[in-house]
Amino acid sequence: MAVWTEAELLGLTPGSFVFALAVLLVGGFVRGYSGFGASMIWVTGLSLVVAPAVAVPTVLLLEVAASIHLLPKVWRDVDWRSLAWLLAGALIATPLGIAILAWVPADPMRIGIALIVIVAAVLIWRGFRLEKVPGRGTALSTGLVSGVLNGATTVGGPPVILFFFSSPAGIAMSRASVIAYFLGTDAAASVMAAGHGLIDGVLLIRAAVFLPVVLLGVALGHRKFVDTDPETFRRMVLILLMALSAAGLARAVLQ
Repeated sequence: MAVWTEAELLGLTPGSFVFALAVLLVGGFVRGYSGFGASMIWVTGLSLVVAPAVAVPTVLLLEVAASIHLLPKVWRDVDWRSLAWLLAGALIATPLGIAILAWVPADPMRIGIALIVIVAAVLIWRGFRLEKVPGRGTALSTGLVSGVLNGATTVGGPPVILFFFSSPAGIAMSRASVIAYFLGTDAAASVMAAGHGLIDGVLLIRAAVFLPVVLLGVALGHRKFVDTDPETFRRMVLILLMALSAAGLARAVLQ
């Protein structure tokens, strides 16, 4: 009975609360394994049961916690040079994304989130690759695009994921750099979201309740990183992302 009372405090029905926990566990596992994908899964899934203006700041806080948990394990593999330019662009553009989140109604946000995820998943699925590691100009531009998307939807990952995973850099370096990038951008976006009044006491309670499930998923995913073929798992992740995005898009369009 206490669980359902807690769920009601979070503004969720019992069924929605269980669904949210399942989404968070799956997203945490994906994040722990691949270094990316959690925001896409979490925002798309949670947007089915709460408004995006609630889902997005909750996910921002959970992403920060996941990155803090993972970063010590991958610190030596991070590509700090590219990361510096990516973060510079993202920090410049994130306030615009936060402003969009504060003013755009729920259904357009759901449609935008779903379309962004679908496009990113298709690009990665089709094996988009670069012949060489991009320079500082490309890194800065990618960071600008990612900052707008991250502030508005927390789905700022796709441009950066494409930047690293489509380059000749190895999987370990790409994964580590993405983890470090998310820590910087999500921490900054969380502060800005709080400044816009999007993070309150109830949302902090929600994030605290969800955190153990997220960290469990992250720990399990990281454990599987060495033992599983990355390409096989990546295809499974993309299928899940596209399915969740299609569900969110259908809900927004049919309402």
